[in-house]
Amino acid sequence: MRVIAGELGGRRLFAPHGDRTRPTSDRVREALFMSLGPLDGLRVVDLFAGSGALAIEALSRGAEHADLVEVDRHARETIERNVRELGLESRVKLWPLRLPAGYSRLRAVLSAADVVFADPPYGGREARETLEALGRAGVLRGGVRLVLESHGKDEVPETDGVLVRERERRYGETVVHVYRAAGAPAEGPGA
Repeated sequence: MRVIAGELGGRRLFAPHGDRTRPTSDRVREALFMSLGPLDGLRVVDLFAGSGALAIEALSRGAEHADLVEVDRHARETIERNVRELGLESRVKLWPLRLPAGYSRLRAVLSAADVVFADPPYGGREARETLEALGRAGVLRGGVRLVLESHGKDEVPETDGVLVRERERRYGETVVHVYRAAGAPAEGPGA
């Protein structure tokens, strides 16, 4: 697994051992980031971060800061190794939180985010809980994009209007859903 493009393009990324995490494939990451466009100066949040590949790709492509949330100790150790080897320590904060309970501790981080990535375990309730938690009014500011990965067989419900689905794309068994938080975008780099 490698960083696809940007200042760190081609650099190797380590993945956690075992079957607890499922890193986003290079093909899916490349297509996703091409669709997102420029990330210069943005703040990103990577929920269920695994190896940290999504956040690291965003940093490589110009994002200013990334908050990564991962409960699994082995995955956190892998993230720390990737961040250290790529020299990104000053641009990353790692949160060892279990979701959905941890969303309350992330309120300030989420309200400052420009892009939120969520790649929860397939087949579980986490995708639904993530949409419910982030879809509450006031959690994300207007214009923020949420990128949610799910398995093609997972049921991903419609939202109540706070998160508006912009597009959905299937890559084999993976489906990438892109939402935008309703409301006027805030002024600044993410607007």
